[in-house]
Amino acid sequence: MEIPNRTTVQEFIFSAFPYSWVKSVVCFVPLLFIYAFIVVGNLVIITVVQLNTHLHTPMYTFISALSFLEIWYTTATIPKMLSSLLSERRSISFNGCLLQMYFFHSTGISEVCLLTVMAFDRYLAICSPLHYPSIMTPKLCTQLTLSCCVCGFITPLPEIAWISTLPFCGSNHLEHIFCDFLPVLRLACTDTRAIVMIQVVDVIHAVEIITAVMLIFMSYVGIVAIILRIRSAGGCHKAFSTCVSHFIVFSLFFGSVALMYLRFSATYSLFWDIAIALAFAVLSPFFNPIIYSLRNKEIKEAIKKHIGQAKIFFSIRLGTSSKIF
Repeated sequence: MEIPNRTTVQEFIFSAFPYSWVKSVVCFVPLLFIYAFIVVGNLVIITVVQLNTHLHTPMYTFISALSFLEIWYTTATIPKMLSSLLSERRSISFNGCLLQMYFFHSTGISEVCLLTVMAFDRYLAICSPLHYPSIMTPKLCTQLTLSCCVCGFITPLPEIAWISTLPFCGSNHLEHIFCDFLPVLRLACTDTRAIVMIQVVDVIHAVEIITAVMLIFMSYVGIVAIILRIRSAGGCHKAFSTCVSHFIVFSLFFGSVALMYLRFSATYSLFWDIAIALAFAVLSPFFNPIIYSLRNKEIKEAIKKHIGQAKIFFSIRLGTSSKIF
């Protein structure tokens, strides 16, 4: 049998970035600010939780774990976007593309699992407050967090391994701003097996997202039912405020993820593909530190305390230095 002469693709070129240098710089500056804010904001949350013993509770343990994952989730894509915006050749190697897809989806799935655990944690805290301390122990928190990470880093492995075996012999122009399953699969040499596997990937993503959404939705239905029974206005407000930040994060993240991965045969224009991708890859992580710091009284007070201590420390140092000179 004669083997057709095929040139294997060694790299992909991102063709969705603006070609104009001015437009690239206009996109680069806010994206750099957002990435810096995400990294610094989440590092602040992790540091504040670690430094304050009264924040060593299950809820804040999960929040700091989510912040840690957010840093790596965004680092999987945004630095490459930034370099592509300032580069004439917006390319990524085939292996680099596979690695980007793997770390982007593994950290993303870990976040999905962790958000589900956080919803269940709030359900236990509000619906079973007396049994909550004995159920949600530090050991169980650690086990649940590690389980989320293990699930996240194992789940995308079969898809990545399968994509690595596909023949890419046509165009290497990737119509997206980072490597993702569907844009990469569209570049594979068309055959029946690839089309079937794209449908399988769609089903896998649908099962993952719908399962997580249903579990979180049921947790919040139970929470709302309990809150409505609380007669005290203060108690009702306190119970509601502990969950509203989690629900906002859940809505932002899962809303955009659902639009991207629950489309099945539906297709969007390139503009909407990029807009939706930016929503869950950039904007959702950008709002998380804001939501968890500005809407959380304990974290705000802890941040203010440490800022005040830093001011006192530097004022003492400056005073000492002025006396020496």
